Parts: sequence; structure tokens; C-alpha cells
Amino acid sequence: VKSTKPTRQVIDLMVKRKISSVLVSDGGTPDRPIEEYGIVTERDLLRRISSDAERTFDMPVGSIATRPLISIRAAAFAYRAIGRMDRLKVRHLAVRDDEGVPVGVLSARDLLRLRAAAAIDLDDTIEHAKDAAELAATWSMLPGVVRSLIGEAIDPRVVAEIISDELCSLTRRAAVLAEQQMQIEGHGPPPCVYAVLVLGSGGRGESLMAPDQDNAIVFADGEPGGAEDSWFKNLGTKLADMLDASGVPYCKGGVMAANAAFRGSLGTWKGRVEDWVRRLRPEDLLNVDIVYDLRPVHGDTTLAAQFIEYAYDRGHAEPVFAKLLGEQMTTGNPFTVFGGFQLENGRLDIKKYGLFPIVVTARTLAIRHGIRERSTRARLEKLIAQDIGGERDMKAMLAGHSMLIGLLLAQQTHDIYAGIPVSNRIEINALTREQQSELKSLIKRLQSAPDLVRDLMFA
Repeated sequence: VKSTKPTRQVIDLMVKRKISSVLVSDGGTPDRPIEEYGIVTERDLLRRISSDAERTFDMPVGSIATRPLISIRAAAFAYRAIGRMDRLKVRHLAVRDDEGVPVGVLSARDLLRLRAAAAIDLDDTIEHAKDAAELAATWSMLPGVVRSLIGEAIDPRVVAEIISDELCSLTRRAAVLAEQQMQIEGHGPPPCVYAVLVLGSGGRGESLMAPDQDNAIVFADGEPGGAEDSWFKNLGTKLADMLDASGVPYCKGGVMAANAAFRGSLGTWKGRVEDWVRRLRPEDLLNVDIVYDLRPVHGDTTLAAQFIEYAYDRGHAEPVFAKLLGEQMTTGNPFTVFGGFQLENGRLDIKKYGLFPIVVTARTLAIRHGIRERSTRARLEKLIAQDIGGERDMKAMLAGHSMLIGLLLAQQTHDIYAGIPVSNRIEINALTREQQSELKSLIKRLQSAPDLVRDLMFA
């Protein structure tokens, strides 16, 4: 597209063509040398809208484009593209011919699908499901997809991201079907624009096997208990019922848009944020932290961006709030007096003793230091880049996060095929001695995570 094209028109084009990026040049033609182009991705647009929604839509798209454009030869092997993306930490590569002219764009998702073809069927089938039964049949394919990805030795964090993407796709499709049900039953169209949000691990891109529901709704206008709220309560209930029937069970903690605490107008949500930042006890902030992981999956993304921007601004401005979120990190002691693990039926809950302190540390420090990233990995990398905390400690958390996700996904996949209920506990004796030693060392280090967070509140 041409550099002068308004961003609003480019967004419309991307939505219409279902693409995640566009190449930008002054001429707007596809036949120029690769050096004359920049790229705009959906993530670039979301970040810009989040920081300056009012002006972004009318900006020339060239002002948002990333340059220089990173590219790869069309004749290169796929593994080279994977390596380049990983090394440069990008998700899109332009593809050039032998004359140096762009011939397309390759995304990380394209490459992952190339290596795990089953994921293609899963994603496409979700998109075209007509009811809960079809969604359930599709969702039941997930263990096979995950086993295939693990067999390809793909980074476990990427596997978790794929699970999250499919969970978000499932939630999006369920929301569309729920809205259709509302109109069929005579409730009419939505009373105002709204967005369905996935919270927690799904929002962060860190879902494991058999996730439950964590969702919310933000809508443009209306008071609690009013006509708009009543409409969205019905929608949230239908959404929860459809997800449950599809194989994603109701959240035991009630984190669902069907419940009043997890839906509201933008004004209502802002009021909740003001209430949160004035709380004085960590127990008063139950389920607040996962809101900071939200990902919009259906509806008006601008509305969602305005909400999360406000939540981050207020959380960042109130140090006591971030401190209280960090104080929720009470995991207990998993060790015996002799230094071994305290096991239950030979298993250890490594989400409680491992993943939880890493996730809370990254989220809490991100809120406190104004880091607008969703994933634990990106948050930790930004903390390292900003020289917040010892680089050794943060890199240990990064490596540990990957290891823990890998151990859990392997155990959960094994348990599913063995007919064992999925949990966050892994069988310690199934690990090698080296794995057991690494796990023990990591969890011992994480026992000091609460102290680390307190020390870095004002770093």
C-alpha cells in the first residue's frame, strides 16, 4: 500500500483480506527493490491504537511502518526463516525474489503450520463451526495437535501460544454464535459496541492443556443492572454455556462475563480500576491481576485498548497497588526437611511452585514499571532490557518458564492419552536426574521471588 494511505483504510483492507501485515512504500506498487518498503503488522497497529487511539486512524500508514524491512530469499529453506525470526525476534519476514523484489510476506504462524499440519484443520474448523457440537468436535483435536508440535521439538512456549490462539479462536467463534442466538430469540442486536476479552493464561499466550474459561466483556455505554448490562449478561451466559458444551469448562472462580464482576461499560470498568488501586489488602484483589493479561478476541478492539491502557496507567501510578499484587505470591514450601520434594502420589504441582511465582513477578513488575506487554516472556525480556533486576535472575526465570511449560505440556499430553485426569502436577520419578536437579534448583531460587519483587518496586 502507499505510505500516504490513511491507517483506517489499511485496517479495513487487512480485515477484509484476513492478513496480519502489509508492505508499505512511497509508490504503493509491488515491483520496487526491497529496500524501498517498510512493514506494518497487526501488532504495530494495536500498540499504536493503545497509545494514541484518537489520532492513529487518520495517520498516514507510512508513519507507523517499521524500517528497514527484514527479508529472506524465496529459495531459502524454511528452517532458515525460522532461525532468522527467532534470532531477530520478529514474527514477519518479507520474501524477495532473485532480483530483490518482494513477492510476499511469511509469518511465524505460517511456519508453525508448515511443521504441524493438524493445526490448520483445527483453526479452519473452529472458524466455520455452526454450533457447540461442532466446536466440541474440533476442540477434541487439540491433544493430537499438541502432541504433534511437541514431537517436532518446537519451543514449549510457542506450543502454549498456539493452544492459546486456538482457545481465543474458540471463544471468538462461541461469541459470534451466542450473539446469533440472542437475535434468533428476539433479544435484538447488541445495544452498543463491545469487546469479548480472554484473561489470564489465554490472554498471555501461555495456555496449557484443558484450560477453563477466563473471560470478560467491556461495552461502550450503560450502567450496572441497566438495559445494556442485561443484554450483555444474557450474552455472557450463552457464551459460557457454549464454551462449556464445547469442552472448555466453567471457571471455578467465576471469572466469566456471565458474572457481574466481569462485565461492564468502559466507565464501569474504569471505576473498578479506581477501586482496585485504593485497596489496602492483597486478599481484596482476588482475580484482579489476570485482567492485566487481557486479549480482545471479538468485537471492538479499540474499546478493549482504551480499557487496558487506563488500567495500566492507574496501576503504574499507584505503587501500593503493584506491591499488593506481588504479595499474592504465597506458594508455601515444597521441600522436606531433608531437601527433597514433598510429593502427593508421586507428583508435584509445578504450576503452584514454579510457574505462578514467575508469572506474578513478571506481571507485577511490568505494571509497576509501565511495561505494556502481555506475555511473561516479553515482560521479562523488557525488564532485562530496562536493566530492572539482576540480569542473571531474570534470565533464570526466562529459562525456567520455558522448562516448566515444557514439563507440564509433556505430562499433560501423556496423561490425556493414558486416561488420567489432567492437572498441574508432574510425576517426578519420570524425570531424568538432570531434570530433577534443574527443577529443584529453579524452585529453590523462586522461593525468594517475593523478596525480589519488593526490592524492585522502586528500581
